[in-house]
Amino acid sequence: MRIALVGNQNSGKTTLFNVLTGSNQKVGNWPGVTIERKIGIIRGTDHELVDLPGIYSLSPYSIEENISRRFLFEEHVDLILNVIDSTSIERSLYLTTQLLELDIPVMIALNMADIADKRGIKIDLTTLEKRLDTTIMSISALKKTNVFNLIQTIKQSDYRKNHYKHIYDHHIESAIEKLMDQVDTPHKRFMSVKLIEKDMLFERYQTTETNLCIENLSVQYKRDMEQVIADERYRYIEQIRDEAVTARLEQMTTTDRLDSIFLNRYLAIPIFIVIMFTVYYLAAGPVGGWTVEIVDGLMTRFGDGMSGFLVSVDASPWAVSLVVDGLIAGVGAIMNFLPQLIILFLLISILETTGYMSRIAFFLDRVFQKVGLSGKSLIPFIIGSGCSVPAIMSARTINDETEKKMTILLTPFIPCSAKLPIITLFAGYFFQDYSGLASASLYFLAIFIILLSAYLMKNILFKGKTSSFILELPDYKLPNFTYVIYDVLLKAWAFIQRAGSVILMASLVVWFLISFSWNFVYGIPADESMLASIGNAFSWIFYPMLGEFSWGATVSAFQGLVAKEQVVASMAIIAGYSDDTSEGLLIFGSSAFGFFTASSAYAFMVFNLFSAPCFGAIGAMRHELGTTKRMWKAVIFQTGIAWMLGVLVFQFGRLLEVIFP
Repeated sequence: MRIALVGNQNSGKTTLFNVLTGSNQKVGNWPGVTIERKIGIIRGTDHELVDLPGIYSLSPYSIEENISRRFLFEEHVDLILNVIDSTSIERSLYLTTQLLELDIPVMIALNMADIADKRGIKIDLTTLEKRLDTTIMSISALKKTNVFNLIQTIKQSDYRKNHYKHIYDHHIESAIEKLMDQVDTPHKRFMSVKLIEKDMLFERYQTTETNLCIENLSVQYKRDMEQVIADERYRYIEQIRDEAVTARLEQMTTTDRLDSIFLNRYLAIPIFIVIMFTVYYLAAGPVGGWTVEIVDGLMTRFGDGMSGFLVSVDASPWAVSLVVDGLIAGVGAIMNFLPQLIILFLLISILETTGYMSRIAFFLDRVFQKVGLSGKSLIPFIIGSGCSVPAIMSARTINDETEKKMTILLTPFIPCSAKLPIITLFAGYFFQDYSGLASASLYFLAIFIILLSAYLMKNILFKGKTSSFILELPDYKLPNFTYVIYDVLLKAWAFIQRAGSVILMASLVVWFLISFSWNFVYGIPADESMLASIGNAFSWIFYPMLGEFSWGATVSAFQGLVAKEQVVASMAIIAGYSDDTSEGLLIFGSSAFGFFTASSAYAFMVFNLFSAPCFGAIGAMRHELGTTKRMWKAVIFQTGIAWMLGVLVFQFGRLLEVIFP
């Protein structure tokens, strides 16, 4: 038996899915899109449960709605389990009225019954079942209340096979009856309603007879029939609400009180700045810096131990160098920053699960509208704090093409987890007591450059209206630490896998190029290596922002195309070779990078923050923008912005050093 789990966003659908299936889950992506697809087996049964994306209707206004509708139409589904938020019956029933028009049995789980009870909301299940002609069970997925009974009802097929009809006025119902006789498809009632609404996806089912029936109805109502159908649904839903739901006079809730602060027109932005500053201060400041020192010490001891072991077994000098100066120095330089990333992932995940990030998306919509974006763009930007690849791909949910292109171009400007090691390394060394402030300043600089770039693009390249943004604001909740820890561990493991694959291979390439001359002679000085000659050929590009012709900084920046973390890994390997020492993390004490000043260090951070992202993100841009030409334009635009900002920062910093020596 296959069951589709359907409901609005923030209805507790995912929580219920986890409770029903436990560990019997498979997670992947829906075909052709990056939206998560979850499938599981309900505990104690062999019933397959498919968690559909959170939606508000079966009209294909979004990718999620299109996925859900196609699944219900094209796949074999034995039962729809519709999850409804008990505290928002009126909003939730719009989707329910559409589901009940399908030729699939529908069972309703009234979730969050405990919260509804606290708010004084009383629901008459008998009346609700009678009006909707289906089985309804009151549950709390979070507290697992009545979930066992829900499983037993599904297991025994002890639910009503609804025959839902007659919610519209008699003219529309009469037209539906005629259309149902004329269409030869599954889900005849749903199909007939969609034909009346003139749904473009069902044009192929139109005939002369159906068109005549629909035209007569349109003439009679003299209005857009999609709006007429929506009004009729809401009229019916209001009748159900009045009959089945009673609630005491709503008092100000905790969410209302918090929103009066966090969404205050004067306080919202300052509070956001303080919160994000705190996040980066904890991740990249003294707390995070302390963890780097601990891991650095462990990696150094591990490198020394491995070096001693290899020497004791008479390993050749180049083999010792490969392992210690190549693999351990490169990968170890990245692993030093894993604790900081875990702190960042943890704090961001807590902000998301409490409901705060939804508020920021809602509030910043007003700011984004003025520069040609909308709150929809904030979702990729938030995801981009983890990784640019899924962030870029998530921009496909933006319907407006212009806004989508702008979001794809600007998303890589957000400091992702791969850029944090660069930021932390430079900020910790050159700004020490102010490392948290220096790190946070880059985050806010990114926001400023994104807004400025969007404004210029909207007024010069892309002209037109900005799309509207509708977002449901969930109640504030205490974070579910089981979910938070699981989410953080997944992201941390993805980082470790990246360090063990991409970073490892790139470090081997850097070690080989710095260990050999073009004549393949091993053991030559670093300045005479293949890597140095490649870097010297392009070092002029970075001279205006560094004040030096540095081949080491040049090749390290280029390595950022492979993976931004590789910038630090490359610098660690080069620093170790430059001073003939395995202590590769003493980067700024080496002859290769000792020239860095506070000005050039900040400029180098800025360049790596805004320059073209890694190959993975560039590939995602190619896929989402549609052509290679557009991708190259994006890469040139991003790198050009990065170079100009790097030069401006360095020159301005040097000026300050002269004025305030």
